[in-house]
Amino acid sequence: MAKTYKNLVAEALSQIREIFPWDLQDQLAQQPDTLVVDIREPNEVATGTIAKALLIPRGILESACEWGYSDTVPILVNARQQPVVLVCRSGNRSALAALTLQQLGYEQVYSLKTGIRGWNDYDLPLVTPIGEPVDGEWADQLLNPPVLTQESV
Repeated sequence: MAKTYKNLVAEALSQIREIFPWDLQDQLAQQPDTLVVDIREPNEVATGTIAKALLIPRGILESACEWGYSDTVPILVNARQQPVVLVCRSGNRSALAALTLQQLGYEQVYSLKTGIRGWNDYDLPLVTPIGEPVDGEWADQLLNPPVLTQESV
């Protein structure tokens, strides 16, 4: 029987570590070498991201982690021994990505539990990709699109 997306995420969650938004805020203050990687697509990141986050879409994450690719991101390649926190909208894609990074040898990888939506829900600051502040209420509207169900189609 084929697995569902929810099954894949649940499996990943049982094998990775997660960090809550308020704990990430503390960790960034205490461990400035923590690397935050926003794995959402560029159009999603436009709604706001965490200051100083690397913007690496999920579709190129694996090649960004290795030398020898046009997508290689040296700071990420060299982060295998430092804390790396992956961020998506809700914490599902980042859980899958965290499992992948663990398999690639990253030792201190985390997924942001509740994702950027949770970060915003706790009134933590969001910025545009160029560092300008984002209004949390505006971001909230964009971070919570309607959910499609089979019945709604």
